[in-house]
Amino acid sequence: MNNEIPVQTLGGQGEVMAHAVDACVHCGFCLPACPTYALLGDEMDSPRGRIVLMKEVLEGGLPLADAAPHLDRCLGCQACVTACPSGVPYGELITAFRGWSEPQRERSAFDRSKRWAILKALPAPRLFSVAARVGQFAKPLAPVLPAALRGPLDLLPESVPAMQPSPKVTPARGVQRGRVAFLVGCAQQALAPNFNAATLRVLARNGIEVIIPDGQGCCGAAALHTGARDEALRLVRANLDAFHPDDFDAILSNAAGCGAGLKEYPMVLHGEPDEARAKAFAAKVMDISEYLNGLLQNGELEPPVPASRPLTVAYHDACHLAHAQGVRAAPRALLRAIPGVRVLEVPEGDLCCGSAGTYNLEQPDLAGQLGARKAKNILSTTPDLIASGNIGCHTQIQSHVRRQGSPTPVMHTVEILDLAYRGEL
Repeated sequence: MNNEIPVQTLGGQGEVMAHAVDACVHCGFCLPACPTYALLGDEMDSPRGRIVLMKEVLEGGLPLADAAPHLDRCLGCQACVTACPSGVPYGELITAFRGWSEPQRERSAFDRSKRWAILKALPAPRLFSVAARVGQFAKPLAPVLPAALRGPLDLLPESVPAMQPSPKVTPARGVQRGRVAFLVGCAQQALAPNFNAATLRVLARNGIEVIIPDGQGCCGAAALHTGARDEALRLVRANLDAFHPDDFDAILSNAAGCGAGLKEYPMVLHGEPDEARAKAFAAKVMDISEYLNGLLQNGELEPPVPASRPLTVAYHDACHLAHAQGVRAAPRALLRAIPGVRVLEVPEGDLCCGSAGTYNLEQPDLAGQLGARKAKNILSTTPDLIASGNIGCHTQIQSHVRRQGSPTPVMHTVEILDLAYRGEL
C-alpha cells in the first residue's frame, strides 16, 4: 500500500511503521482471522481497516481521536500475521504506532490513573500479590462496581497462592547437557508461582543448569503494547544489561507474552545504538516448550512416567506463542511424550481468549465475550485437563471455565510434564 508517511521525522519507529504499511496489499485474508472483526463485523475493527487508519493518521489526513477507538479494540494477538499471505508485520506496526501516538492522546483522569496503576503493579510481583489479596476482599462488591473495576476482580482466582522465591542457580541433575538463563516473569510469580517451580524442576531433571540473572525485571511487553514507550525502553535496556547471551545456550521464558516481548527488542531499538545488542539477545530467546522439544527431538529428554490413567488434555494455543513466535508443535509434542496422554484440538483454536496482556483490564466487555467463547469451545472437547503456556491465558480461561460451571484444571504445559516426572499425573 503506497504511503506518504514522513519517515524522516519519525526515526527508526517510522521506518518500522512505513515498512508494514507498504507490505499490505489490502487482500482481506486477515479479516476472518481477527477476533474483533469476528465479534463486531466492522471493517475498521479488522487489521486491514486499522492499517488504513494508522496510515491516514501518520500522513496527517485523519485525527488520532477518530481512529483511536478502533485501534484500542485491537488485541495485538497477531492472528492476522499468521493469516497474511504478504507477510505484513502487523504486530510491529500496531506496537510502534501505539508508542508514537500515546503521548498525543487525551485521556480522562480515571483512564490515566487506571493505566498508571496497571503499569506499576504488573511488573512488581510483590505489589501485584498485595493488590490481588486486597482484591479478594473486594470481590463481593464486584456486581455493583463499574465495569472498569469489576473486570479485574472477576479475573482473580479463588485464592492467591504464596509467592515462591526462585533460586539464583538451579544445578543440573546427573550429566549436565546445557546451561540456560531464565526470565522469571512478573504477575505469574504472584498468581501461579508453580509455573516457575515446575520449570526449574523439569530443566534440572533433564541435565540443564538454570541461572536467574541479577538485575532482570519485567520484559516490558505490557508497557510497550499499551504505548508507554519510555517505560518499555527502560525495562528493555535493564534486561539487556542483566542477560549476557554468550554465557548461555538459550534465554528461556515460560510465558508466551514475555517470550514474544523479548523477541521484539530489535524492533523496539531499531535504528538506535543498542539495536545490535538487542539482536544478539533476541537470537537466544526461546519458549520453554521450544527448548524442551529440542531435547525431545534429539533423544535427550528423560522419558516421563506414564499417566496413572488415560488422560485427555485440551491444548490452548496462546496467541503470542502460536502467532507471534510460531511455536505450535513443541507443546503438543511434549504432552504426547507422556504415555497415556491424548492431546485434544480446540474448535476455533486460533481465536484469542481475550486476555492479550492488559486487554481484559482495558476492554472488559469484548474480552469477556472472547473468554466465554474460548471456554465454551475448550469444554466442548470434554477434557480431563486444559493446558496452555501463558499466564494471561491461564487466568482468563480459568475464570471463564469456572463461570461455566466446570472444575476442569487449567495448567501450564510444563506443570503437566512435571507431574508426570514425579509420578503424580
